[in-house]
Amino acid sequence: MTESMKTMPERMLAGELYIADDPVLGEESARAQSLAHRYNTMDPTDAAGRRAVMEELLGAFGEDSEVRPPFHCDYGYNTTIGARTFANWNLTSLDVARVTIGDDVQIGPNVQLLTATHPLDPDQRRDKWEAAEPITLENNVWLGGGVVVCPGVTIGENTVVGAGAVVTKDLPANVVAVGSPARVIKEL
Repeated sequence: MTESMKTMPERMLAGELYIADDPVLGEESARAQSLAHRYNTMDPTDAAGRRAVMEELLGAFGEDSEVRPPFHCDYGYNTTIGARTFANWNLTSLDVARVTIGDDVQIGPNVQLLTATHPLDPDQRRDKWEAAEPITLENNVWLGGGVVVCPGVTIGENTVVGAGAVVTKDLPANVVAVGSPARVIKEL
């Protein structure tokens, strides 16, 4: 299939420039917003009902995982959460590209996982082109409150990222990183 023959959803999933103002993407986004709204307004004691909504919304939702509402995402199906993972209040997963959250991950409140990118060229931005790069949080990562993870970043297994850090580049396994931009300050 040539570049020009791809649909906007195909371009988006391939990590290419696409226009989000597409009817199919609009329907998929509306579906995710509706499910997220349902989840965010459910009785917090309805564990089975909340799990069912997350299993419908997300690409995968691991056993014994919990995401405290509110939770926000673009599409849902591009976000996967492993087993025994905990995300505190107000997780935002801009999952235009895949967001992979491993097993035993701890996510503080107000964390943002941002896959979306926009062209530097002002004409392309004006014409509403955008793209995305995937984010991966490997097993047993801990993100402190307010951490922002930028497009294309992988955070290695067992790594701890301090509160308020902005992660702009990959972090290796078994380190502590802090700051904006995040930098490694200690090996574990």
